[in-house]
Amino acid sequence: YQKAVEFYVDWLGFEIDWNRKDRTILITGKAGTIPSKLAEINVLGSGTTMRFLSSVCCLGKGKYTLDGIERMRQRPIGDLVRCLNQLGSETSAEKANQFPPVVVRANGLQGGNCTIAGDRSSQFLSSLLMAAPAAQKKVEISVEGELVSKPFIKLTLTVMKAFGATVDSNTQLTRFLVAPQTYQATEYFIEPDATAASYFWGAAAVCGGSVSVAGLGRKSTQGDMRFLEVLKSMGCQTVESTDALTVIGPAKHGVDVDMNGFSDTVQTVAAISLFVDGPTTIRGVAHNRLKESDRIGDLARELRKCGADVDEREDGLRIVPQPTKACEIETYDDHRMAMAFSLVGLKQPGIKILDPGCTSKTFPDYFERLDSMASQLQ
Repeated sequence: YQKAVEFYVDWLGFEIDWNRKDRTILITGKAGTIPSKLAEINVLGSGTTMRFLSSVCCLGKGKYTLDGIERMRQRPIGDLVRCLNQLGSETSAEKANQFPPVVVRANGLQGGNCTIAGDRSSQFLSSLLMAAPAAQKKVEISVEGELVSKPFIKLTLTVMKAFGATVDSNTQLTRFLVAPQTYQATEYFIEPDATAASYFWGAAAVCGGSVSVAGLGRKSTQGDMRFLEVLKSMGCQTVESTDALTVIGPAKHGVDVDMNGFSDTVQTVAAISLFVDGPTTIRGVAHNRLKESDRIGDLARELRKCGADVDEREDGLRIVPQPTKACEIETYDDHRMAMAFSLVGLKQPGIKILDPGCTSKTFPDYFERLDSMASQLQ
């Protein structure tokens, strides 16, 4: 995955200087245009890349094809394709115009009005918003239905503002107006990923002890920081210092929580719920069925292997903890499935994670980091 991600920008013709030692990336912009006129991009299993680049490629002049692994070809993208065409692009999804591969025959993005469904993925809206400033005319986007993962839209608007792009939106996040404008070069600090941090805080919740993650504070706009509120409800303590957030475990109680706004941590909460008193109910995450795996149905199946009594529901699960047992965990090529169930293995001997290498998508050295931290907890 890392090698593929490095090439995305190269395939589209941009100049990029990635200094791994200094942890800096320098990208030379092209004022809202795409240098390459032809590109075939394999995003593997990265839904974020598929969705964001579908809009970005509309800014070019040429033909761009985006494809991925078999699971990617099962994840709907038709609503985003429809919106891009409403804004003057010529974009198609090859499988019944609903699923990737996506082909963009680009001649710039014209602009205009479009309506996006809010209940599939917030990334559709983020994709449109980030491309909109480079359209030839103003772009007006309306959201139909309840918008999932609203904190990620707020994060998108914050990043756009940092690069000089302004968006007029209402407080309900149902209407957005973006005038033609040019992004401005800037230096931008990327804070640690709160979703990745959840597994280490989760380790404290499962095993007891304390785990600190540096670089994250309460001022973070990442929606998955709400995971800490769930841990507090489960009986953990949280402590914030000037440069770190610490969780002190273990978790003790089950919870009933709507996780619509921070759904990427559902699997982490589910793993912790195996070791508390009382049931845990997770609601509001029907869209999780459309991610790297079916993060409701597949999650329920693996939790049952661990011994839990699980009631699978349309928009979530109810998990009743029972004595845990050794088992083999299928990952479904889903990095979050592997990382979440690794927490179960910290407490229950004999948990075997099949295909642990799928974590390379977002966290290549995850298990090395986990091993180092676990030795300190024991």
